[in-house]
Amino acid sequence: MSEIDFYKRRAGVLLHPTSLPSGLLDDDVEHWLQCLSDSGFGVWQVLPLGDPQNGLSPYQCSSAFAINPSLLFRLLPVNSADKGFVAFCQKQKFWLDDYALFKVLRRYFNDVSWNEWPEEYKFRHIKKMQQVRLQYAETITDLKWQQYQLQLRWLEIKQHAIEKNILLFGDIPIFVAYDSADVWAHPDWFMLDGDENMLHVTGVPPDYFSTTGQRWGNPHYNWEAMQSSDYAWWIHRIKYHFELFDLLRIDHFRGLESVWVIDAACETAIDGYWQHVPGDALLEKIKNLYKKLPLVAEDLGVITPQVVALRKRYKLPGMSILQFGFDEFEDSPHKPQNIDEDKVAYTGTHDNDTTIGWFNSLEDHIKSYVLEKLDIESIEGKDISEQVLQSLVVQAMESRASLCIIPMQDFLSLGTEARMNVPGTIAGNWKWKFQWRQLDNERINVMREKIKNSHRLI
Repeated sequence: MSEIDFYKRRAGVLLHPTSLPSGLLDDDVEHWLQCLSDSGFGVWQVLPLGDPQNGLSPYQCSSAFAINPSLLFRLLPVNSADKGFVAFCQKQKFWLDDYALFKVLRRYFNDVSWNEWPEEYKFRHIKKMQQVRLQYAETITDLKWQQYQLQLRWLEIKQHAIEKNILLFGDIPIFVAYDSADVWAHPDWFMLDGDENMLHVTGVPPDYFSTTGQRWGNPHYNWEAMQSSDYAWWIHRIKYHFELFDLLRIDHFRGLESVWVIDAACETAIDGYWQHVPGDALLEKIKNLYKKLPLVAEDLGVITPQVVALRKRYKLPGMSILQFGFDEFEDSPHKPQNIDEDKVAYTGTHDNDTTIGWFNSLEDHIKSYVLEKLDIESIEGKDISEQVLQSLVVQAMESRASLCIIPMQDFLSLGTEARMNVPGTIAGNWKWKFQWRQLDNERINVMREKIKNSHRLI
C-alpha cells in the first residue's frame, strides 16, 4: 500500500463497476479512467466489490474477501501450475480455502443457507470436509482461479489508475452476512448459540426516519474471541483490501465504538440496547501496521461524542452530505460552512436519491427554503432542479473538505430513475447503469472547470 496525503485537495466520482455500461471489468474501465482524468478527477470511489448473496446488494456478500465473479469479463483456462496462482493461493489461504469450499457446498445444497445443511456439513466435520475437498477438487481449483483472475484484473486497473494519478477508494461493510463463508468457517468469532444460530442481530434504533429502527439481521462479533485471536480475521481483511485500494471507507463506523444489539427473535429494532465494543484496540492494532491509516469513517446518523473522539484519535476523515444540510441546526456537519478539512464532502450517497430526484420530491415549502438558502431564483423555462444540483456540486467542490465526491448520477444530472438503492427495500436496487452517450465532452469540460476553480485539479 502506497502512502497518500489525504489532505491534498482532490475530487472524485462514486460509481460502482456494475454501473458501467457493460457492468464488467472490461475495456469500459480504461475508458472510464480516461474520462475521470479528462475531467480532472483524482479519485474513483466504488461500493464493496464482494460476491453478493442471492440478491445484488454489495453489502450482503458470501465472503468478506472474495470479489464478485460476475464482474469478470474474461476467464483464462485454469493453469494450476502457474507460479502466480500458486503464490496467490498460499498468500490468501486464510480465507480462500473456506470460500471455495463454501461455494461448492452452497451449489450442492441448491443455495440453502449453511445453517440448514446436514449436521456434518454445517459443523464442518473433518472427515466430511476432506471428502468434499477430494470429490470437488477440480471445482474448488476453478473457484480459486476465478478469484486469482479477478485480483489480477483489479491490480491491472489499479496500475492504470496510478498512471493517471487516480486513487481507488474502496468500501468495507462493518458487518458480514450470516450466510457467509466467514461465519460458517469461524462461528466462534460471532455471537451464535450452541446450534450456531444467531443470538443477536445488528441494526440501529428508532429515530426520526423510522419509528421501528432498522433491523439489518447481520450477526454481531464475539469481540472477546476476536481479541483472543489477536484480531486475525480483521487484520487479514484490512490487509487484503489495502492491496486493492488506496483509500477505504468503513461503513457504519459507529459500530467500532458501540453497537445496537437486538435479540434475534425480535422482528424490529425497537427492543435493543447499545453495547460498547473494543474498536479502539482494533484500530490501534491496524495503526501499528501502517504509518498512516488511509481510512474514511462513515459517521452518518446520530453520532455520539465517543464516536467522534475515536475518529479523531486515529485522524480519520468523516463524511458530510450536502442533501442533509437543510435543517434548522446551524451546527449541522452537513452544512457547507461547517465542513472541515477532515471530511469527505458529498452531494449525496448511494443510499440517497439523486440530487435532482431529492429536490423534486420535497414539499413546496421545503423547496422554497432550499432555494432561499442557495440564493436561487426560479426563472420561467429554466430547470430549477438542475440549478439546485449545480449549486450543490459547486458548494461541495468549494468546501474545505480535502476530498469531494460526486455520485455519477449527479455528474450526469439524472433524476430518481437513476437511483442506486432505497434502504429498507429489495426490488429494483443496485441495477442502474449509465450509457457512454450520456457522458459527452461538454459535460466533461464543464466539470473540469468546476474542479479547476475549486483547486482540486489533479
